[in-house]
Amino acid sequence: MELQLSMWSPGLAIGAVVTILLTHLVYRWRNPKCNGVLPPGSMGFPLIGETIQLIASGNTLDLPPFIKKRVQKYGPIFRTSLVGRSIVVTADPEINSFIYAQEGKTVELWYLDSISKVLKQDGDTRTTAGGVIHKYLRGITLNHFGSESLKTKLLADIQRCVDKVLVQWSSRPSVEMQHGTLAMLYDFNADVMFGYDPEKSSESISESLITLADGFMAVPLNLPGTKYNKCLKAQKKLVNMFKDLVKERRQAAAAAAAANARGDFLDQALRDIGTEQFLSEEFVVNLLFGILFASGSVSGSLTLMLKLLAENPSVVRELTAEHEAFLKQRKDPESPITWEEYKSMTFTLQVIYETLRLSNALPFLLRRTIKDLNIKGYTIPAGWTLMVANSALHLNPGTHKDPLDFNPWRWKDLDQHSISKNLQPFGGGSRQCAGADYSRVFMAIFLHTLLTKYSWRKVKGGDISRSPILKFGDGLHISFKAKA
Repeated sequence: MELQLSMWSPGLAIGAVVTILLTHLVYRWRNPKCNGVLPPGSMGFPLIGETIQLIASGNTLDLPPFIKKRVQKYGPIFRTSLVGRSIVVTADPEINSFIYAQEGKTVELWYLDSISKVLKQDGDTRTTAGGVIHKYLRGITLNHFGSESLKTKLLADIQRCVDKVLVQWSSRPSVEMQHGTLAMLYDFNADVMFGYDPEKSSESISESLITLADGFMAVPLNLPGTKYNKCLKAQKKLVNMFKDLVKERRQAAAAAAAANARGDFLDQALRDIGTEQFLSEEFVVNLLFGILFASGSVSGSLTLMLKLLAENPSVVRELTAEHEAFLKQRKDPESPITWEEYKSMTFTLQVIYETLRLSNALPFLLRRTIKDLNIKGYTIPAGWTLMVANSALHLNPGTHKDPLDFNPWRWKDLDQHSISKNLQPFGGGSRQCAGADYSRVFMAIFLHTLLTKYSWRKVKGGDISRSPILKFGDGLHISFKAKA
């Protein structure tokens, strides 16, 4: 008996030590250090936190289940952990506005590790780097997708793109709109950025980007066959394509006269190399990848808009009347839409505002605290990630009556200040998306072409799946028919 006890004693001692250490680690995990009072909440399991709960699907346009359940339990600000990161989620519009105002002071732009890996946002490109990188990104994006470019060139280009796509769609029995709108947007934006022509290319950029989008918010489990694994493979393929493209364009620029340059997004990025310390071939590759991928975010809003219109014929009637009035006022009804016509699309913009409010294509934005941040009696430690849930503003019954109803008339007669205060689909503060105007214009031109030249009907699908990004679990299949 004594021999047996002596044999077991070291094992028992080691087991006891391991148990104590694990208990201590779990306690530390669930009770992080803080020079003040942390917001209420749960850190979930070590390492994975509450990641599984975040990506669990909901089936309504309401707040993602992950956020809604915790707001009901803890209030509009709570702590959690996702993929190993300590996070504070805020669904309080007042706090969100405060955080936007703190950018460059106590908070900075940030991405979760798994998202950074997918978007190639590492090193200097991952943070604001004092705002220099963000200033450059915003500037080059506005140069090629901003208001001036929209007025002088893109308006007509978008109309030609939509015309061509709708002709193709009308020749098919039906089109699945999630896939169709993503392909349309990615192909068009790739053309604007670097002259991509899907009909002449051996590689489909849009298909790789769609695979990437499909696995973007999947469980970050890199095993063969998983969505995340396919996502990373698509990312690698795209990055290699962009590396080859950048090399070819630089070689062509060196061999040919400057007059032969396309003057597109890529030309400007390559011309700018050397003007800033961070600008290099690798940065340009990552820039192409990140901007092009982000440019597809309006796809979910376009798809939802078609679903909502199919279910609300009274909205379609008023929209159609507005757009047919433009045709009657033109000398030539077939002439392209003008900037003045776009700016006078009153009800169309109300429909777009309402669609953006309900779609919440970006249900939250991420920031990171540079130093301890005190908000409403709580302290958020330096280095923690902030998840700013703009969707809480859009779905707040105190701000929007019957928030889950599709009601474009709620925006009637509101001034721009009121609209900007109550609608923030593209973020807020100094980091508002530079593609905001472009997204609205694309949606308006798509509507104009559709309403004046086609009839359409929903064939099947349309069930909402938010995990937390808006998707349609069984797709949304639409049949298009050219008007006589």
